[in-house]
Amino acid sequence: MGSPTLNTVVPSLVLLILFFVLSFLITVSSASNEEADALLKWKASLQIHNRSLLSSWIKDTTNVSSKTSPCAWYGISCNDAGRVVNITLPAKGLKGRLHDFSFSSFPHLAYLDLSYNKLFGTIPPQISNLTNLIYLYFGGDQFSGNIPPEVGLMSHLKFLYIDTNQLDGSIPPELGQLSSMVELSLFSNHLNGSVPPSLSNLTNLQQLYLFNNSLSGSIPPSLGNSMLTMVNLDFNHFTSYLPHNVCRGGALQYFTVSENHFQGTIPKSLRNCTSLFRVRLNGNNLTGNISEALGIYPNLTFIDLSRNNFYGEISSNWGKCPKLGTLNVSMNNITGGIPREIGNSSQLHALDLSLNHIVGEIPKELGKLNSLTKLILRGNQLTGRLPTEIGSLIELEYLDFSANRFNNSVPKSLGNLLKLHYLGLSNNQFVQELPKELEKLVQLSELDLSHNFLGGELLSQICNMESLEKLNLSHNNLSGSIPNCFEGMHGLSVIDISDNQLQGPVPNSTAFRNAPVEALEGNKELCGGVKGMQPCKVFSSHKQNSGAKWFAIVFPVLGALFVSMALIAIFILRKRKSDSGDRQSSSQNPQELFSILNFDGKLVYDEIVRATNDFDAEYCIGNGGHGSVYRAELPSGEVVAVKKFHSSLPCDQIADQKEFSTEVKALTEIRHRNIVKLYGFCSHARHSFLVYEFLERGSLAAILSNDAAAQELGWSQRMNVIKGVADALSYLHHDCFPPIVHRDISSKNLLLDLEYEAHVADFGIAKFQKPDSSNWTEFAGTYGYIAPELAYTMKITEKCDVYSFGVLVLEVIKGKHPRDFLSSTSSPSLNTDIALNEMLDPRLPVPSCSVQEKLISIMEVAFSCLNESPKSRPTMKIVSRQLQISAALTES
Repeated sequence: MGSPTLNTVVPSLVLLILFFVLSFLITVSSASNEEADALLKWKASLQIHNRSLLSSWIKDTTNVSSKTSPCAWYGISCNDAGRVVNITLPAKGLKGRLHDFSFSSFPHLAYLDLSYNKLFGTIPPQISNLTNLIYLYFGGDQFSGNIPPEVGLMSHLKFLYIDTNQLDGSIPPELGQLSSMVELSLFSNHLNGSVPPSLSNLTNLQQLYLFNNSLSGSIPPSLGNSMLTMVNLDFNHFTSYLPHNVCRGGALQYFTVSENHFQGTIPKSLRNCTSLFRVRLNGNNLTGNISEALGIYPNLTFIDLSRNNFYGEISSNWGKCPKLGTLNVSMNNITGGIPREIGNSSQLHALDLSLNHIVGEIPKELGKLNSLTKLILRGNQLTGRLPTEIGSLIELEYLDFSANRFNNSVPKSLGNLLKLHYLGLSNNQFVQELPKELEKLVQLSELDLSHNFLGGELLSQICNMESLEKLNLSHNNLSGSIPNCFEGMHGLSVIDISDNQLQGPVPNSTAFRNAPVEALEGNKELCGGVKGMQPCKVFSSHKQNSGAKWFAIVFPVLGALFVSMALIAIFILRKRKSDSGDRQSSSQNPQELFSILNFDGKLVYDEIVRATNDFDAEYCIGNGGHGSVYRAELPSGEVVAVKKFHSSLPCDQIADQKEFSTEVKALTEIRHRNIVKLYGFCSHARHSFLVYEFLERGSLAAILSNDAAAQELGWSQRMNVIKGVADALSYLHHDCFPPIVHRDISSKNLLLDLEYEAHVADFGIAKFQKPDSSNWTEFAGTYGYIAPELAYTMKITEKCDVYSFGVLVLEVIKGKHPRDFLSSTSSPSLNTDIALNEMLDPRLPVPSCSVQEKLISIMEVAFSCLNESPKSRPTMKIVSRQLQISAALTES
């Protein structure tokens, strides 16, 4: 036979290639169809899911022979071969089990995020079929039962987050087989038992979060062999010793083991761990000489050693930690004096040495701590007079020197502490009269001068403390009458003037009327309409008592009703005031919701209830701490967002009432293109809700968590989002009176419209910054965005929003929360080449040179917002202006 010719070989080769290609395509198509079927089966098993969200999850029925690919479905991403590699559905209101999820159908899956939904039941052991999984996020769900030991078979797993669930049992030792593990987060569950020694095999582990469980026993001593940068074991029941080589890896930055039962001394290796940023050892049974246990840490910003059994003297080395912001060694057995070198800690914000055995005088060098906001020295044996230099600590907000042996007079220089909210000088030996200069403390909310030897008359200047809520002057030698000006102190709610030499009528104010007789007894001849006290001759005892009783009974009952009526009145008056201006525009835009101001409230209420099928979960598009948000399409065709509160009437639950009232008050008083619009509100016996404009693209958090949606949010849109938020915050802080602090700036509270225009939403915990108020508040906000100073003070300022904005900016550029970046540096500084390369969202194309210049400029602004010192952060007006200038310069 002759050799084959080229003409015969080429067609054969082509046919062979076509055969393999077709075989491959058939295989891929079949696999893709299997993945689609598996997802549809799981969708059908869900008890509650957002139909509009998963509306793209449907099978193609137009062609019987066609195959269904899930690659274009919401929350699904595929590789070039059409296989599912990413399932991202965080915080979407999904409710159901995972037992109907066919894990074996997704051999290429690398990223699975179902966090913060309502998934319950146990985690199936079949999850180990995801052999290529790298990221597993189940945090914030409702899983119960044990962690399946089969998870240890997922050899590629690097990030495992199953925190904030209801898991119990012990940590399976099989997790020690995950040699690639970088982050392990199991916090806020009900896990018990000891930490398995096998976790020491995780040599690549960098972050370990086991706090808020019921773990006990000891920590594996060889756990320090890994490259740990963060260890958080707070709130457990560990009873043994701290691992002696916890810092062997040399990279440890965060080490927090508070509220356990650890005993023994601090490991010596911690002295050499110079990379430490934050240390919490409080609430244990640790002992040892505190001056020898710790070293010098150039990067340390926070250390809490309180509530242990440490002894010895405070080391002068603390003055050599230049970035130290918080030092707390309270409730130990510390002796000796306060070293002068602490005055060199220029960044110190909070110093708590209370409840020890410290002696001597306060060194004058403490007056150099210009950043100090909290100073607590109570419960020691300090003596002498207070140095006048304390008056130079003008940033102080909380000062407690009580239960010591200070003598002489209260220094006049304390009147310079204009930001002070709490002043405690009780149980000392102060003499003479109160200095008149204290009247300048208009921010003071609590003053305790009890159990001293103060004399003279009760000065009327004390009435100038407009923010005073609690006043204790008991057990002194005060004489004379009580000034009538106390009747004008409407904020004063608690008073104690017992055991003095006061006489005359008691002021007719709430504080005195509500005071127990014990708070007034032990004086000379006080009289008035207080229960148990002799009436003054000029007053009628019967009338005074009956009036007090009416006030005590009726006001609490009607208080909530008055709040609701006032809010409704404000809203209606504002609507009527704008009626003439809006009536003309309504004729031009007849579809505008509530454009006719005298609308039938009952009709709109019924329409919203019908449009959401009585607030059925299928219309739910988001959940929060106090309520859920629903999409409602009214008969007019208008689509609105409805925030329904969990309680029926806002006054049913204090927290919901406060959020309802705050949000209505805020949004009826502000108008800005980058702030969500409030159309109306309803307080009803069955449902209480707020009605907003509907923003089509939803929250920024949802967009960034979905690869397809994130890719549509290009660099120009992202920069516009940043600018919009800056403008909105600048308006709230500088153009509203009183200024409004949002307190919860985060990607979940930022909504985008069809044009990707940003709208700040959710004002439920907003704070009105009244100039005559203390502006102290409870801890609130979203973890990861909260300003660091709230760790040691509850004082809320506009600079808290500035910090949150800085985090948000980096999140917009990076495409995800910058927690890793923030934790890797205590004071962000910009190396433009390295930082920009690290921060760019890899899902977007590399930006052009001009766009890179803009991004660098924006990041510089963001870094300035993340300064640990609030006073060093710019205002939002400056930020907004800087962003405008940088945009103009790069365009010119």
